[in-house]
Amino acid sequence: MAKTSAAYACTECGWQTTKWVGRCGECQQWNTVQERGSTGASLAKTTRVTRPSDSRRALPITQLDSTSVAHRPTTIGELDRVLGGGIVPGAAVLFSGEPGVGKSTLLLDVAARIASLGAKVLYASGEESTGQIRMRAERTGALEETLYLASETDLSTVLGHIDEVKPAFIVVDSVQTLVSDQIDGIAGGTSQVREVAAALIRVAKDRGIPVFLVGHVTKDGSIAGPRLLEHLVDVVCHFEGDPNTSLRFLRTLKNRFGPTDEVGCFEMAGDGIREVADPSGLFLSQGSGPVSGTCTTVSMEGRRALPAEIQALVAKSATPNPRRVTSGVDPSRVAMILAVLERRAGVRLHDQDVYVSTVGGVRLIEPAADLAIALAIVSAATDTPLSHELAAFGELSLAGEIRPVTSGTQRTNEASRLGYTRIIDSGVGNLAEARRLAS
Repeated sequence: MAKTSAAYACTECGWQTTKWVGRCGECQQWNTVQERGSTGASLAKTTRVTRPSDSRRALPITQLDSTSVAHRPTTIGELDRVLGGGIVPGAAVLFSGEPGVGKSTLLLDVAARIASLGAKVLYASGEESTGQIRMRAERTGALEETLYLASETDLSTVLGHIDEVKPAFIVVDSVQTLVSDQIDGIAGGTSQVREVAAALIRVAKDRGIPVFLVGHVTKDGSIAGPRLLEHLVDVVCHFEGDPNTSLRFLRTLKNRFGPTDEVGCFEMAGDGIREVADPSGLFLSQGSGPVSGTCTTVSMEGRRALPAEIQALVAKSATPNPRRVTSGVDPSRVAMILAVLERRAGVRLHDQDVYVSTVGGVRLIEPAADLAIALAIVSAATDTPLSHELAAFGELSLAGEIRPVTSGTQRTNEASRLGYTRIIDSGVGNLAEARRLAS
């Protein structure tokens, strides 16, 4: 028999070591290395072989029926878009986001929408009392007879509520607040989160009930708890937004039932969260007269093309080191664009303060915004307004060339639909020609 030796393994990524260390050598997480027994080959010899029952017998894929697990719409178009068409029965969805972004408000609205169709819905919260949830439901209009509320932090009690209510949809807010009495550890710990999530996912799969789990995030924006949590669930959605604006974006980071590049747009209002079916005008200024230093680009948010306005201001610097201030764009790319403008286009900027910002709080991180940033800076430096009918997108190289970007046809079609008749892209060749066409 193989000799049994004590080993240590990381509960996050499975990395093993012969001695205990405080930090995992693979995923660099602290206090995740725990001792466990390694029995080697003897484990395989003692594994019992079990014959599957008739209901669990393996079948050819062509004999399986997929209609019972088809997407079911939630009546919220933007959420259905992100989920790939709706909620799949038995799916486990992990919903994350910064504190106060509106996760609980959105999921309470989803629960009320599904309950309004006659289905029983269980909303279990370990962070709020039932009275607090009721007060929020009154404000957002989410009062339904078949919407059941429970304020619990014990996993076994939540499972008892599921047996009693027999819901068709479950929301757990949040998975870090539940505790299982079968596992040692505090609420939110690695072992507790893993056990709680596994138990709820087993219920979802065995009974065909979709389960939405709310997950906390860490300071760097990643989902708190073991990385295994993201592997266990079927869909991972991240709800994000600028606290200074009412706009919210829902993105899919993982989706076993649909695309992972869809984005849903929502707006936070006093009576809850409303979906924004056509957010095309949210990132454009409302001024009627021509102003120098503005240029419109078309960015891609998932599969959706959105026009965004970039504003620039150039002023004579009063200090030896001119200021470079950005908001909503990558400062390193702006610095590169300034160097290209001065070297390839002859625009004098080394003694000028340059300010670049987007409208509406949108963040543009893709290289497709390079050309619009460059044209906005040139417009501000020369005090020459650009046409309101002009839209520009393209990646700018260090040689002053304009490179093509992904989804160019979709960007062009969206700009044309919104009335932009002059479009400058990689077809013009270089920055000098783009500057001539824009003037």
